[in-house]
Amino acid sequence: MNKRVILMILDSLGVGALPDSEKYGDIGVNTLNNIAKNVDRFDIPNLIEMGIGNLEGITDVPSTEKAIGAFGRSMEVSNGKDTTMGHWEIAGLNISEPFNTYPNGFPEEIIKPFEEKTGRKVVCNAPASGTVVIDEFGKHHMDTGDLIVYTSADSVFQIAAHEEIVSIEELYRYCEIAREMLMGEHQVARVIARPFIGTPGNFSRTSNRHDYSVKPFEKTVLDQLKEAGKDVIAVGKIVDIFDGEGITESVHTKSNMDGVDKTLEYMNSDNHGLIFSNLVDFDAMYGHRRNIEGYRDAIEEFDKRLPEIQAAMKPGDVLMLAADHGNDPSYSGTDHTREYIPMLVFGDSIQSNTDIGTRKSFADIAATIAEILEIDAPKNGESFFGIMKKEG
Repeated sequence: MNKRVILMILDSLGVGALPDSEKYGDIGVNTLNNIAKNVDRFDIPNLIEMGIGNLEGITDVPSTEKAIGAFGRSMEVSNGKDTTMGHWEIAGLNISEPFNTYPNGFPEEIIKPFEEKTGRKVVCNAPASGTVVIDEFGKHHMDTGDLIVYTSADSVFQIAAHEEIVSIEELYRYCEIAREMLMGEHQVARVIARPFIGTPGNFSRTSNRHDYSVKPFEKTVLDQLKEAGKDVIAVGKIVDIFDGEGITESVHTKSNMDGVDKTLEYMNSDNHGLIFSNLVDFDAMYGHRRNIEGYRDAIEEFDKRLPEIQAAMKPGDVLMLAADHGNDPSYSGTDHTREYIPMLVFGDSIQSNTDIGTRKSFADIAATIAEILEIDAPKNGESFFGIMKKEG
């Protein structure tokens, strides 16, 4: 039997403040529960059936006495609350030194040489919401050709440009220039191309986003799987987050539902190993924009597809649903929130209604994947497969 793990990251769907969340400026955050508290409708029967309402700290989503698989939550060991850190820890790395962030914008020693190397001036250069920033600076950019450079609470250098003013190829080249510059003392986790289209007052970002990440500093469970001859298939921005390391095949996606479609295509094809998907809309479209109803709608939309995903599973397949951090749309600001992540697990080898409790590290996911797929355990993490696997 060719065993597979289908790991789907519901990007930013946190389930409650971590014990140290106040250090990060996050008090009382709980992405899932605060969405449930603030809407008059929340129709997610399939996630409820998987036990999402049974998690500690979730009081406003119904629980079930007959969860169809295993359920639990996990703490984050790494010092931060960003995308790269969350995914790398899920893959077995613990990061003690947080990546550089620039809450006051990037210093002149970065901006000036960047302008010289690109031949374009920079505007904004401050933490900002990606949609607000193009509304505010989009017209200026179209009139002058200046690049909109901005950051966030994440370790990111983002470049927004209109596709009719700066071609996609040109924007990607500027990102490569920035990636080369932002190493060493000023290393950031990701440089991100943020192309947009439209006219002033009616701008919209396109799906031609591209992330330029630093490479993981050690081998992850993805590398271990690849070296063991397993498939490691990346759906969505996973390939960018790991800068291609440990990936055997990848595809980018345009939306959450496109991500589900691409995941299903791989599930229905002949492969063995790991299918690793990221559904980014929860975070990018609704969490950062503090859109509670939109986030609720996106979770409901995913919930409707869950039976389809479960039906596509082959004998031996294990489905794992998790997140990488929180992004509570009911909270102030526009940044990620420091939260526990959910872990929901389903498959013919998984005992129903199993509470795996609160795990000490996201890296437990890597250790569990390694045990399911029968490779050596990664350096970090403790497998919870033994707690939830069926006997015999």
